[in-house]
Amino acid sequence: MGEFKVHRVRFFGYMPSGIRCMSFNERAERLALGRLDGTLEIFNFKDSFYQEKVIPGNDSRSVEAVCWVAERLFTAGLNGEITEYDLENLCPKYSLDAFGGPIWTVACNAQGTHLAVGCEDGSIKLFEILPEKIRFERNLDRQKGRVLSLSWHESGTRIAAGMLDMIRIFDVQSGHATHRMLVDRGVSGMRNHECVVWCVAFLSDLTVISTDSSGKVQVWNAAMGILSSTHLVSKSDVLSLAVSKDESSFVVGTSEGTVVQFQFLANILGGDEKAWVRTKTFKPHTHDVRALAEIGTAVVSGGQSVLQDLQLLFLCHALLSYRLNTTNFPCAGMLLFQFPAQLEVWRLGESEGRGEIWAFVYYLSNHHCLKGEKWIPFQGEDHISCSAISPCGGWLAYSTVSSLRVYRLQCDEHVSISKVPKLPKVLRSAHQLSFSDDSSKLFAASTHSMVHVISLSQSECKHLHTFKPKSGSTEPVHLLAASKDGKWLAAANRGCEIHIYNLHKLKPHCTVPIYGSCPTAMGIHPTSNNLLMVHADRQIFEYSIVEKQYTDWSRRVQREGLHKLWLERDTPVTHVTFNPRNAAQFMLHDTYMFCIIDQSLPLPDNKCQFYNQITLKSLSEQERLSHAHAFKMCTKYQHLLFLGLLDDESLVVVQRPLTDIASQLPAPVRLKKFAT
Repeated sequence: MGEFKVHRVRFFGYMPSGIRCMSFNERAERLALGRLDGTLEIFNFKDSFYQEKVIPGNDSRSVEAVCWVAERLFTAGLNGEITEYDLENLCPKYSLDAFGGPIWTVACNAQGTHLAVGCEDGSIKLFEILPEKIRFERNLDRQKGRVLSLSWHESGTRIAAGMLDMIRIFDVQSGHATHRMLVDRGVSGMRNHECVVWCVAFLSDLTVISTDSSGKVQVWNAAMGILSSTHLVSKSDVLSLAVSKDESSFVVGTSEGTVVQFQFLANILGGDEKAWVRTKTFKPHTHDVRALAEIGTAVVSGGQSVLQDLQLLFLCHALLSYRLNTTNFPCAGMLLFQFPAQLEVWRLGESEGRGEIWAFVYYLSNHHCLKGEKWIPFQGEDHISCSAISPCGGWLAYSTVSSLRVYRLQCDEHVSISKVPKLPKVLRSAHQLSFSDDSSKLFAASTHSMVHVISLSQSECKHLHTFKPKSGSTEPVHLLAASKDGKWLAAANRGCEIHIYNLHKLKPHCTVPIYGSCPTAMGIHPTSNNLLMVHADRQIFEYSIVEKQYTDWSRRVQREGLHKLWLERDTPVTHVTFNPRNAAQFMLHDTYMFCIIDQSLPLPDNKCQFYNQITLKSLSEQERLSHAHAFKMCTKYQHLLFLGLLDDESLVVVQRPLTDIASQLPAPVRLKKFAT
């Protein structure tokens, strides 16, 4: 497994939606971010910054603000509704209309008892947080103009509201505004334009920090209602603001792509008098920095960035988030591309004089329904959460949070697709879909970690069995792996549990010992039926399904340890592929590399050279044996979305170059540069 015929697939035109807002839960150490298409993503900062959950968007639902209340997650948007989410079933739990027009901002008090939302009609509405829902309580004094930003004082008795040309301080108990602080519109050329107060932060010492559309960061004394200091950081909008937990520093993000840090420092070394001082400036983005979160010694910035979609400054750790599904099918040589609202099927074919090429087979949109022989468009559909195509290429299935659909696909001289009319009632929706190797069964991971087994035939789809975990876990299943002989099915959920089921006897077989990090990729070996698992912290385990214990190789890995350069990689492994010619070899890949691991070779220790391919080429065959180790890394193919093997053992590499994404983004704010 050293040389491959490589099919480089670079025509997957997926465009990640820009980040609109984010919120960090300090207790759970999780970051929630909302995208422009309404998608919500949750990252677990305790588990190597792993993208733990994704809640698909909806065309009729926008996310302008996101807020944690203990373990509960709320959003508000321009549709005028407040939405709470079910984080176990990965769907909206309920929505409540605030009756104030579009909602621009939402904030929770430190006590976790009330939500405040700022509306288009100038009202600030308070909602009481109950155990199962929220309930409207009352309005604060209505003001002229929309409310764009809100921040509670830690006492829960005052609220700062950012509006057009002003900031108002409200007394929560009386509902009246106690101070009105006017914001300067900036340079003379901007005097005729309203100044938008994009963000406000209310500190415990009654200091209010604001950012606005004229490029200013201003510090206010809320007790007196006066301006303390002004800092001009940009010639365009300052869009985002985040304050550290101890309130000793804050960061702001601009539409120019810069992130600026301020710290509360003494004016004179050793002096008692302190002031806010601009200390650091970063340029991690090329476009707007729409959202920020300061987390200890790190800052997370998000927006429509060319180079980093989500980046941790100070720690120099990047998280690149793609929400997609690409699947390779050895029998049919087909690829399924999942977009938020559509699917594309491509097939490897022959071309006269040009060898093998990928041909477009079919386009399926979630925004159209089949009626007679016409596709009828309709609006308001949920985005696709998962999809799969069978190894034979004859079945296609996809699911949203509200429905699941199965299609019969025929790709002969003419492509035809027909929807399966009657599905079992248990198939309401799915978190993950997968087919058996012989394409006779569909596996659908549903709520409460349940997995439904569906028998597929030309005449009907029949529900065979539903597997339920013995642990009673309600966490969603995110990985499914079926054995090649059709006997075993492994299901991994977000609670770090991996359950193995016997498909012949239709009953649970065993549960893999729980490891503290979430599995990110797994697969069952086609001959030995050993389950290979890779976790978010990049630890690798191999579990014998038949013997119900870890294999000798897995125990050796844990005893000797993996190389530090492998463990320090900052992107999760997303796929496992086995070599059909050599049972001792398997392949892993993440966003920036793929790796061939040979279980027959010794593991590399921290003293040896990990990336040793160039060194091995310069040695003789006898010398190579003493320097060779189990890991062979290849970083030639960047921004990998999928990597797999076809029947002829040629390699399929699906890439989405960031330069292609950058070329499709709107033009950034133009900055005057020297000699231009």
